Amino acid sequence: MADAEKIASKQKQISISEFFEKNKHFLGFDTLQRAVITAVKEAVDNSLDACEEARILPELKVEINKLKGDKLELICRDNGPGIPRDSVENVFGKFLLGSRFHAIRQTRGQQGIGITGVVMYSQLTTGSKTHVISKIKSDSSAVHVDLGLDTRKNKATKSNEIRDVWFEDGEEVVNGLKIKTVMKAKYQRGRQSVHQYLRMTSIVNPHATIQLIVRDGDDVIDQGHWIRTTEKLPRVVEEIKPHPHGIHLGQLQRMLKEAPERRLTSFLRHNFSGVSMRAAKEILRRSELEEGRTPVRIKADEAQALLDSFQEVKLLAPPTDCLSPIEEILIKKGLSKAIDSRFASTVTRKPTVSQGNPFQIEVGLVFGGDLAADGPIEVLRFANRVPLMYQQGGCLMTKALESVNWKQYGLDHPGGKGLPKGPAAVLIHLASTNVQFTSEAKEAVSDNEEVFEEIRRAMLEVGRGLKNHLKKSKQKKKAQEKFDLINIILPEISRKSSEMLGREEPDLSPVITRIMNAVFLEDDVSWDNDAKQNICSVSIYNYTARARAYTILAKWPEGEGVSMAENPRGGRKETNGLWAWRLDTLNPGESAEIRFTVEGLTKGDWNETDIFFRGNGDIIGANKIDEKLLDEMRKVEALAVAEAEANPKYEDIGSLERVLDRAEPVEGLNAGKEESDSETTPAETEGTPAETENWGSLAMEDDVE
Repeated sequence: MADAEKIASKQKQISISEFFEKNKHFLGFDTLQRAVITAVKEAVDNSLDACEEARILPELKVEINKLKGDKLELICRDNGPGIPRDSVENVFGKFLLGSRFHAIRQTRGQQGIGITGVVMYSQLTTGSKTHVISKIKSDSSAVHVDLGLDTRKNKATKSNEIRDVWFEDGEEVVNGLKIKTVMKAKYQRGRQSVHQYLRMTSIVNPHATIQLIVRDGDDVIDQGHWIRTTEKLPRVVEEIKPHPHGIHLGQLQRMLKEAPERRLTSFLRHNFSGVSMRAAKEILRRSELEEGRTPVRIKADEAQALLDSFQEVKLLAPPTDCLSPIEEILIKKGLSKAIDSRFASTVTRKPTVSQGNPFQIEVGLVFGGDLAADGPIEVLRFANRVPLMYQQGGCLMTKALESVNWKQYGLDHPGGKGLPKGPAAVLIHLASTNVQFTSEAKEAVSDNEEVFEEIRRAMLEVGRGLKNHLKKSKQKKKAQEKFDLINIILPEISRKSSEMLGREEPDLSPVITRIMNAVFLEDDVSWDNDAKQNICSVSIYNYTARARAYTILAKWPEGEGVSMAENPRGGRKETNGLWAWRLDTLNPGESAEIRFTVEGLTKGDWNETDIFFRGNGDIIGANKIDEKLLDEMRKVEALAVAEAEANPKYEDIGSLERVLDRAEPVEGLNAGKEESDSETTPAETEGTPAETENWGSLAMEDDVE
């Protein structure tokens, strides 16, 4: 008994701050090289979130000064809304304090750990406090304060607090935040560095301007300046309620216990997304619970019955306005300011759901330019616009990329395993209300079948884009070489022969046409700086011996605020983002041009298009369109519009992708299923009884596929 009491007397509760103090590797401070990256990450993430919430275009500056003895001084400054005086010590000096943990929406940080971890690590390794300057617009002066951390009380300690005017570069700061801290860390260059982190951050945040300066004494040893390429801020994300498919028993019991509602029907409708009155009544009927029961009186076995019924009743999909994707055009702009390449293929998948949590996948692939051709491709991984710098091999994103046979898309992929090789870089972005990481340091995404399949399908789409680009380039190069050769040699032979025979030079057009024996297409997208419009021109040359008739189809970035300004040939809309023109008879040796302008974009938004055709024979520079697939796309678009009009609050999730992913492979159109790379998975065919209501007939299609 005495021994037991002695052991028990040694038990002592520790605070969360003490726990992280002894386990700093959980926060990403496990090595000197990673410590500075983690510190910059936490400061930059907070700054970007604050600016976006205040609808301010971010201006971020990061300075690193090397000191003696493996120490660094880190200075981070932003132009955000600042932090009120009374909140400064809580934001920087208390773990697990935040406004985002219980909010179901896409944010960079949620746990309330990040920046407090920087203050703790600085104090732990150098004994120094973190200096904070905060200025909100409504105050006449800024708060200047030194902050430390009392780890036993999980509370900030502050000193030297004053209010004073804040000047930067000779000008008074109207609003913003600046932190200065000294920590034990090492600055290094390379793929895992602060420079690379900020470069990657600038790619997925094209609305931000980010500057980096690294000094060793008076010498600048590294720097970077990434200027924003768009004035468009990410859309405001809305907070949503939890969806029944993502609820666990303990969580449900807590919600029942804390519910203010007096009836179970009201509880289900007011506390969950996707639950209509019809669905609420059906859930209770299957659970054998009366509608008038009080939630707080529900017992454990009844809560379990309620939870089981969630999986048996058709429910509305959760709203997707809680997500903020980068969008295809901005992915291209972001990649263009960080990577010099000749070609870019991007895709933003429709939002979908995993375990009740909405998520969305975006992928961008760039090829050529100054990218190295003799090694593995560069992989850029992001979760909610935050770069993932470590554990690449153990990340779900990398596994999904490696599952594709890239050899058939034009990259070197020995054995079909590991990363492909070639002058390419692939960007993968996961936007989600609940990103599941492999560890507390948030360095890699953990395994999830639904997320894996969405990433893989996106890879197939950009892969097809690359394949078509390479095929088109190869065809054009061969045709151009042949055409140039003929136009150099034949005229010279004709000229010499005519001189020798004393005759007039013959018309060589029929001869050239007979030798070329091909229909050749050239397309170009240019920017008119005066009119602020994109000009797309498509030229078709008939180098065959007979007349031809074609319908030409061009992809264009149709969307909100983007429209065709001029289109002399008229034509018609085939489906969203695809326009068609029927050409008159094109006789041998003749050519035709299609020209249209697009307004609503900015320079660099649209640089290349995909061209398809209807008609007999091939066209070098275009791909034949698949009519069956196009018809399916039209039907799905009509269905999505009808459902959006009937229920505008909820979006149809994934319907277009379901049709396209089931379609037969078609060369040239960035949709459909690859022969060797899109085997149907059990998750796609088995289905569940709990398909969402607004998926409608598409859910039944999955069941009978």
